[in-house]
Parts: sequence; C-alpha cells; structure tokens
Amino acid sequence: QVQLVESGGGLVQAGGSLRLSCAASGRTFSSYAMGWFRQAPGKEREFVAVISRSGGNTRYGDSVKGRFTISRDNARNTVFLQMNSLKPEDTAVYYCAADTWGRTRSLSNEYDYWGQGTQVTVSS
Repeated sequence: QVQLVESGGGLVQAGGSLRLSCAASGRTFSSYAMGWFRQAPGKEREFVAVISRSGGNTRYGDSVKGRFTISRDNARNTVFLQMNSLKPEDTAVYYCAADTWGRTRSLSNEYDYWGQGTQVTVSS
C-alpha cells in the first residue's frame, strides 16, 4: 500500500508561482513513476506531468509545457511540481499519482495510487 499526501496548494494571482509537493510512504518510491493530474469543476481529470523512476525522463501536458516543472527526490520520497506563470485556467484540484509499474503514462487509469488532492486557485 502506498500513501500519497499533497501539499503546497493555495491562492495565487495570475503570473505567480506555486510549488506543490507530494510525499509518499513506503520503501519502494524510487521504483515508481510519479505523475501529476488536475481536475477543474465540471471537467475531466487532466494529465499535467509525469517523471520516470530516476527522474531522467519527464513529460508534460500541452497546456503546461514551458511553465511547469516536475522533479523528484528519491531520498525524501517526494515529488514536486513547480508551477510558474500561472493562469486562471490552471485553477483546479491537483493530484499526485503513483504508477508502481514504473511507466511514464498520461492516462489516469494507468496509475495505481492517488493522493487526496490539493486546491490551486489562480485569480485574474
């Protein structure tokens, strides 16, 4: 069983930055690919970013490319999402997720464990 706990959400003005963290339980964190997704009210869950086990490979959703950066610290069992140049349309609940198979996929149904989410609100 893997437990994921997100933190770092909040209210920020457009153009600002936030850094989300996701702390994972367990001793095998370094064997998981880790992803970030988001869901706005009335919308489907959207892929944001994924990072490979070692951190050497990353992928991003088109709407966040060039603005968001995913990273991980395997010694601390933590994955991060640095969000810059935030826009009102980035407002959503952000979730981290673990793929215990170590794949770097963008489909939410391929992830095995999910956090409870953290709210990000960007004001215009």
